[in-house]
Amino acid sequence: MMAIARYRRRDSLSFRIFVLITMKQKPSTPKTRPSDEWIEIGKIIGVQGLNGEVRVYPSTDFPERFEEPGQRWLKYPNQSTPQPVELVQGRLIENKGIFIVQLAEVTDRNQAEALRGCVMLVPEGDRPHLEEDEYYIQDLIGLVAIDQRTGEEIGTVVEILTAGHDILAIKPPVPAVETPDISEISETLETPSKRKSKPNILIPFVKEIVPIVDMAAGRVEINPPPGLLEVNN
Repeated sequence: MMAIARYRRRDSLSFRIFVLITMKQKPSTPKTRPSDEWIEIGKIIGVQGLNGEVRVYPSTDFPERFEEPGQRWLKYPNQSTPQPVELVQGRLIENKGIFIVQLAEVTDRNQAEALRGCVMLVPEGDRPHLEEDEYYIQDLIGLVAIDQRTGEEIGTVVEILTAGHDILAIKPPVPAVETPDISEISETLETPSKRKSKPNILIPFVKEIVPIVDMAAGRVEINPPPGLLEVNN
């Protein structure tokens, strides 16, 4: 089951999903590590105390991103090129779901305040390995959903929602619109009204209902219980 941060992960279901936010990067400068994409792991939302610590709201499921010392990258709000920074230490504030982080050479409140709004990044190549039945959200988006009973396409995964458990939001395919014969067009040349798009289909992301996730084939197979698709329609 998905959780925004792994320390809050709920294991009652057989799937686990991890947040992955990537961003394209412009050509690197000598100060930056070459990378085509970056993974956003959190955002600095404030300062903590007087000694340069910052508050970070995580966008990763891996707490070690903030607890293990080492190099991270900061992207300032008005800059496109991330800058390297050394993470000295970090700790979780469980009741608030944020991390308190100490960065090298940030030693007072004024320096920490200057980092407010910065996004913390790691190179895309540093993405942690996942176990069986664990998925990154970004990898699920765009998968084609197939009704396992009929082989028909249900739609495309466009979003992952959380409401007690994870839910696949599936956009139904757009039905083909026949081009009317010109003789059938009214003399007023009124444009036919556009067809309303169908609402997304919401499917609980549990193994009993989504038994197959085939990344290589770019598809998920849905085995919906009676009435589930009809309720969505």
